[in-house]
Amino acid sequence: MFHFSNIVRTKGDPKIVEGGPSLKRPQDQLARALGWFSIGLGVVEFLAPRRITETLGIEGSETLVRTFGVREIVAGIMSLSVDKNVGLWARVGGDGLDAAALLSGFTADNPKKGNIALALLMVSGIAALDYRAAQDTKPLRPARDARRKLYPNRSGYPRGIEGARSAARQIAHAMKSNS
Repeated sequence: MFHFSNIVRTKGDPKIVEGGPSLKRPQDQLARALGWFSIGLGVVEFLAPRRITETLGIEGSETLVRTFGVREIVAGIMSLSVDKNVGLWARVGGDGLDAAALLSGFTADNPKKGNIALALLMVSGIAALDYRAAQDTKPLRPARDARRKLYPNRSGYPRGIEGARSAARQIAHAMKSNS
């Protein structure tokens, strides 16, 4: 069976015959998917704000849509980083801003308020996913009442500093004897 990873291997490297299960947890996979979605949405908002505002009947808000696009891109990049939880919470906050902006266009004289209703429904669903991902990727912290382990007498050497000094003296003495 052909495996793409074998392309970058040099002649002496072992070949990959079969891949195993992913080591990524489902919550990490969701965070990654939301990060890429955020970047894609942000690029569209940044590059085509007029098309979005026309579709929603909120012409004149192109600068706001473009700004939201930058926010989406930054939140997406943060969601793909090691500190993904910060990016996911930024997405949750952004969902609130998106909903508020959409609600401002939900007026009686907007002929495209049906599109706004649909967009609000989509934002609500994505907000639920964002919130779930942010909750699931929270950094694990010890309980407030957990006792901290303190090691004031530890030096980092298994036999203490004197043991390390003694070992260093023995090595130095052995080196002098061999020269």
